[in-house]
Amino acid sequence: MMNYIKFIIFIFSVSAGLQAQEKMITKSEAVQLALENNYGIKISNNNLKIAENNKGILNTGFLPTLTGNAGGTYNLDNTEAEFSNGNITNLTGAESNRYNASLNLNYTLFDGLGRHYNYQQLKEQYNLSELQARETIENTIFQLFTVYYNVAKLTENVTLLNQSLHISKDRLARVEYQFDYGQNTKLDILNAEVDVNNDSINLLNTKQVLTNAKRDLYVVLGKNGFPDFTVDTLVNFSLTLNKEMLTDLVKQNNVTLKQIESNIAVSDFQLKSNRSGYLPSIGLTGSYGWNKNNNNAASFLSTSTNTGFSGGVNLTWSLFNGGRTRTLVQNAKINLENQQLFKEQTELEIDRDFNNAWEDYQNKLFVLQTQLKNVQTNTNNFNRTEERYKLGQVTSIEFRQAQLNLINAISDKNAAKYDAKLAELQLLQLSGQLLDMEF
Repeated sequence: MMNYIKFIIFIFSVSAGLQAQEKMITKSEAVQLALENNYGIKISNNNLKIAENNKGILNTGFLPTLTGNAGGTYNLDNTEAEFSNGNITNLTGAESNRYNASLNLNYTLFDGLGRHYNYQQLKEQYNLSELQARETIENTIFQLFTVYYNVAKLTENVTLLNQSLHISKDRLARVEYQFDYGQNTKLDILNAEVDVNNDSINLLNTKQVLTNAKRDLYVVLGKNGFPDFTVDTLVNFSLTLNKEMLTDLVKQNNVTLKQIESNIAVSDFQLKSNRSGYLPSIGLTGSYGWNKNNNNAASFLSTSTNTGFSGGVNLTWSLFNGGRTRTLVQNAKINLENQQLFKEQTELEIDRDFNNAWEDYQNKLFVLQTQLKNVQTNTNNFNRTEERYKLGQVTSIEFRQAQLNLINAISDKNAAKYDAKLAELQLLQLSGQLLDMEF
């Protein structure tokens, strides 16, 4: 049993040495890596590029169209031709051919303002894509810190369990020494060995959970490989605004509300674009053509060639298209109304979420302060119990209970610290300040 314990201690010593060589990923470095490598952010940025292309002048219909046409026809005919003077000519295998080429220009001068509103809609859709990209970044940053602080908490727990194992090993050495001098029984040694084994197992399990959490962080960072790094366990609370100021920021900057407002603008432009179907459209046409005919012997002209320009103005007015335009307009009105109703619903939900997040943040700050006091109390209790244990005034069971109480208190304090920070980040995200904070 003792050889096994020594082996476990050796493994932990080697692991601690390796951990000391690991590179630390700071919070700001983690944010930078996520912005550069996270796949969700990359996809969102590509969608934004598509929206930017869509709102360009080349996709608006404001530019003219220019098409080129060319063709050729070959005929091989058997022809019987009777002329006006009564002469008759029979042709067998008479060849003739025709060639043509043209450039055609079309430009719409007016289409009931449909192009104008479509262009405005495309620009607003680009703004919407920007907001969607921002939402993706905000969600990714919040996910990043959720995983980052989980790694930090587990890192502190590993350190805590290492300390607990060290205390249990000292206790085991002490009871073995006392047993050698007849001051206790074999049962005290067995109890101490059980506690060392339990602490060793808890440490091994926590280290494995920590490694898994680091892999989770690598996924958010878009990295691969063995996660040989440490994180910053220091937590600073940066929220200084009161509830009223945060409420105003939520109404002004919340990305979800801004997306709904953008959707309302898109729906409004769609309604106006559909109404343009009631108006006529006016267009210009122009062409330059070349035609050449090589006729057979039955024709009066053996060859003819024509070149020249042509142009015109056309007006198109759909007086009745089966009610399609009216249906489009009615549906666009309903969709606009739905977007406005959805905004009202979302405002209620975000107001609820903000109030819940604010109260949750306040509660978690209170819990953190309470846990800090609890750690101090348990530290004092453990120190006194340890002194009395060395003097033989308390049993090993009482000493172990004081040790466990201290471990649990520190572990709860660590969890409370990161829970409070995540609650603060949620408030910052709801108020649209998450990307402006100092990491």
